[in-house]
Amino acid sequence: MSSVIQILSPQAEELQARRRELADLRRKLADKELELSTENAQLHLFERRYQNVVGQLYAELDQVKAQVMGLASKVFPKADNFREEAESAREQAREFQEESPEAEKPGKEFNPPENLKKLFRRVAKRIHPDLASSATERERRHDLMAKLNQAYDGLDEEAIRSILLEWEAEEPAHEKLELGEQLVRVVSQAAQVRKRLHAISDELEDLTLTEMFQLKKNIESAELEGRDLLQEIADDLEEKIRKTKTQIRDLAYDFI
Repeated sequence: MSSVIQILSPQAEELQARRRELADLRRKLADKELELSTENAQLHLFERRYQNVVGQLYAELDQVKAQVMGLASKVFPKADNFREEAESAREQAREFQEESPEAEKPGKEFNPPENLKKLFRRVAKRIHPDLASSATERERRHDLMAKLNQAYDGLDEEAIRSILLEWEAEEPAHEKLELGEQLVRVVSQAAQVRKRLHAISDELEDLTLTEMFQLKKNIESAELEGRDLLQEIADDLEEKIRKTKTQIRDLAYDFI
């Protein structure tokens, strides 16, 4: 029994090799996008927890500081710096109040199930902006990718599946390209994916250097030792508020 062996042209062989390479890069990209989205979601959750525990305390501390500076400016009317510091403290208080969640008590951890991670990778490989063949398509893919990250942040499996259905309903038709054109497109896509992989590595590194990320790590380390560092920060703030209120009473007495 004879068998037919298909002999590919050098260009066709190169295209196959490049497609295998691109498929591997897409898998790596989906994994890195998942890692970045997970880190951002974990940090977002911690920020909400942090604001829930100490945000209002910082706002209260700045408010009482503003009262101290306001009274000081009346006791020492020629000292302009007291008025400036009072306004600065009021502004800080407003910022903390705006950042604080409304009666929100988030959990301590962001633990998406494996099936959700798998779904994220699957959708990311399909819709990623770096696989676009036009500016219009890239913009649409970018919007869907933003929705994907938001849905993953909310652990919303239904929303992620809806994104995939939305993409499949309007997925661009494959163009009939010559062999050389296909090769050029695959090489271009691979280059874009590599560029994004480097960008994600940079984003992850930058994330670990932020003050909030470092605080999160310190609090997590303290929890392993049986300490509630976040509550310790809150207790320290409450003590500062108490002392500052005492200053207000003393200044008010001096002013009277």
